[in-house]
Amino acid sequence: MGLMIPRGSKGLEYSPEVEMSFGGAESNLAIGLARLGIRAGWCGRLGDDPVGRRILKALRGEGVDVSCAPLAEGEPTGLMMREQVGNKSSVYYYRRGSAASAMRPEHLDEAYIAGADILHLTGITAAISQSARDTVFEAVALAKRHGTKVSFDPNLRLKLWSAEEARPVLLALAEQADYFLPGLDELKQLYRKETLEELLPELGKMSAVHIIKGGPGVTYLLENGELKEVPYFKVDKVVDTVGAGDGFCAGFLAGLRQGLSHEEAVRQGNLIGSMVIQAPGDWEGLPTLAEVEAALTGRGHVER
Repeated sequence: MGLMIPRGSKGLEYSPEVEMSFGGAESNLAIGLARLGIRAGWCGRLGDDPVGRRILKALRGEGVDVSCAPLAEGEPTGLMMREQVGNKSSVYYYRRGSAASAMRPEHLDEAYIAGADILHLTGITAAISQSARDTVFEAVALAKRHGTKVSFDPNLRLKLWSAEEARPVLLALAEQADYFLPGLDELKQLYRKETLEELLPELGKMSAVHIIKGGPGVTYLLENGELKEVPYFKVDKVVDTVGAGDGFCAGFLAGLRQGLSHEEAVRQGNLIGSMVIQAPGDWEGLPTLAEVEAALTGRGHVER
């Protein structure tokens, strides 16, 4: 989507100027992977309009393959507006009738999915229309048919659909995932449970590796009935938390491709999430592989 953010501390209603960028969980993740040296593609639909063309050029410039992201003539690119007033952040979506919401299963490229190691999906796509939801389920079916691993982040957005509507859809997708990457608060809403201890038996019914974000100072890794806690990387100053989850997922999936253990891949995801929240924007703060390696080894920045 196109993303509009007011400049300064005024909200959208009173700001005379806005900055334009773009955002989207899946495209954020694709950029994150590309910056880490992992070959990544983003599949979607954008309008053949200035916003869509700008997004496509930016993704291509970041090294993301966009061969499965056509520009749809006569269909607008979706928009998102975000404001920070005081300590409260608010998001407003304008996605109804967008090119993305018109996605249909026949738009999928079966050979492209078959050639991937991992197919990453989020619940946001399933929320924007019935045809987009059908497309997500068909993408999972194609991945399963060809042995492509499925990574799924539910990314529950209650401004797009209610918890009651989302619950059966997101849980059905989670049951088919090889890697399930929810937030702890999302899990509580989806399963209507209050504690992690109550959630563990529910998660134990699935075969996925579970990576649960948003614990008290830790990310949880649940695998083969064993629960591990992987500590966060603490930062001195939080600038913008948007995109932290996508950065985490990029770090984790990159770790899998780099041959790291699941625990080390989670640790890398934690590090990248901590780096993202120190910069403004949905994806601008995603680090390169060299920056991650420098952070892990403690190498300092050389100015001149």
